[in-house]
Amino acid sequence: MGHRTAASQSTAPEAAHHTDQARRSTAAAGSRTPGSGHAERVFLVQTAFAELGGHAHGPGEIAEFTGLDDSVVYRILQSGIYQRIFERVDRGLYRLRTSAAQLAFTALDHRLDGAQTVLRDLREATGNGLAFLYMVAPFSGAQRQCVDMAVGDSDLAELGMTPRDVLSVTRSLRTGASGRTILAYLPEVLQQRVLAEPVPDQAGPGVYRDNAALLASLAEVRDLGHALGYEECMAGWNSCAAPIMWDGAIMGAVLLLKQKTVMPHAPDGVIEATKEAAAVLSRHGAARPGTDA
Repeated sequence: MGHRTAASQSTAPEAAHHTDQARRSTAAAGSRTPGSGHAERVFLVQTAFAELGGHAHGPGEIAEFTGLDDSVVYRILQSGIYQRIFERVDRGLYRLRTSAAQLAFTALDHRLDGAQTVLRDLREATGNGLAFLYMVAPFSGAQRQCVDMAVGDSDLAELGMTPRDVLSVTRSLRTGASGRTILAYLPEVLQQRVLAEPVPDQAGPGVYRDNAALLASLAEVRDLGHALGYEECMAGWNSCAAPIMWDGAIMGAVLLLKQKTVMPHAPDGVIEATKEAAAVLSRHGAARPGTDA
């Protein structure tokens, strides 16, 4: 499992380090589309609350941590109050709502209604590949979690996979096609945090250990719209993943996994089927409840 420093243990030097990274990320975001840039700024503010810990924080403190302008942070906080993401606890002090995690999972329940059908269709279209749905972990912008899968009658243990393989080792975003797919679309400040993590001990022989090579792979993911993994998470298994995007922000990835002996290289049919499954789930997000004007 990837290493992550707990928010309650953050130190001033670490906060300063994150702030410098956030400023570089904000500058880089300026060349992106307005929708994508706004989504990244909101994501940075939410992550700041999780990383700083404590009871409540003011716009100035959040702005310093993220490198965003005070007025931008203030507008995000005010909008977040209306959307029940943040709450004002005192004059000039805000915190994440305690119900935010539950709201996130409620949204997933609506947005991903029918996800199991999508994964089963992907499995059928790829000759009984193993299909998984990974989402960005709530309150952690730099980890993922498996929330659904379609593996038919397969016994994961018999296939050499354990719940630890699915739920623990693969939480790291620097491990596996789905991890790199999510990482490719995150703000630079979060990418740098992941690159600072050690490679999970249980990762496969094909995992990216060199950060320069890993960063180059992320650019390729953005160019192609998918990632191919060769024994990254486990020896003997290759994969293909594609991003799930909601409102211009990365929310997760669809992963198709097959044994190396069956799929030494992902054919075009597997790649296109995986990308289509991700596109369907992205459209589910675009049609989520509560977005009507």
